[in-house]
Amino acid sequence: MVKVLVTGADGFIGSHLVEALIERGHDVRAFVLYNSFNSWGWLDHTPDHIRQNLDVFAGDIRDPHGVRTALQGCDAVLHLAALIAIPYSYHSPDTYLDTNIKGTLNVLQAARDLGINRVVHTSTSEVYGTARFVPITEEHPLQGQSPYSASKIGADQLAYSFYASFNLPVVIARPFNTYGPRQSARAVIPTIITQVANGNRVLKLGATSPTRDFNFVQDTVAGFIAALESQSGEGEVINFGSNYEISIGDTAQLIADVLGKSIEIHTDETRLRPKNSEVERLWADNQKAQRLFGWKPVYGGHEGFRRGIAETVEWFLDPKNLTAYKADRYNI
Repeated sequence: MVKVLVTGADGFIGSHLVEALIERGHDVRAFVLYNSFNSWGWLDHTPDHIRQNLDVFAGDIRDPHGVRTALQGCDAVLHLAALIAIPYSYHSPDTYLDTNIKGTLNVLQAARDLGINRVVHTSTSEVYGTARFVPITEEHPLQGQSPYSASKIGADQLAYSFYASFNLPVVIARPFNTYGPRQSARAVIPTIITQVANGNRVLKLGATSPTRDFNFVQDTVAGFIAALESQSGEGEVINFGSNYEISIGDTAQLIADVLGKSIEIHTDETRLRPKNSEVERLWADNQKAQRLFGWKPVYGGHEGFRRGIAETVEWFLDPKNLTAYKADRYNI
């Protein structure tokens, strides 16, 4: 058992990760974004036995003093805190530099000064841009096709620089498109599910031809835990993906099939990315994760994806969950 700080613990992946770490017996400090409502985000909705075992620190990843204070007494940090919505990065790129790059610097500086034993930094498949070859290995060139992906490239390189320059034990975890219960409607799978579940048969979507490698949240969480608990991977980038490629359009049809509904897709111009910013193809090579950590997806392949979609749909169909989403509005 180690004391682990999880930044971004109030978010989609972070809340699932906190639950899994506590179930495994780890001592967890959850770094959540400070707000006047004293909300812990999705951690407010976790079971009582999880919340009762939480050490919660409310702060802001952009504040170096708060980050350092949160890391004191910890053995490891899983750094997930970030701004991730691509459309919003077109609108407010400055906030992405502050949060994703400066926030990561704050974690790295504090971890170095405090002698933290393991730093797992969260990357994203968006840093690859449109695939130049598939499946995408960790050696694929990086292409910043949006302010978001550019900020994550900067954060990734900063994390590696602390390994190379100061021997900080950094692992760069690069999950592909994670989906599952609790994901925000700025992502395509919740957008599709919530529209259909609210009775819409004509769906408003952006581009449907791009392909993605969707990774169920429990597989992504297992990847983070493998990176945390392994003795391997320092200074390495590791893909966590399902090694299964599917288009957005086919994903929408699969979701409709799981829900037992027929749909039509309408292209909403406001949801389209600028032409050169759209990532047309993502498909993960996950052999390195298997080799270093013994990790492989439980929800891999078409059948695994369908099973993950079914579990996600079940969660969204619960009225107390569905009503929390504004399916009639475009969430950037």
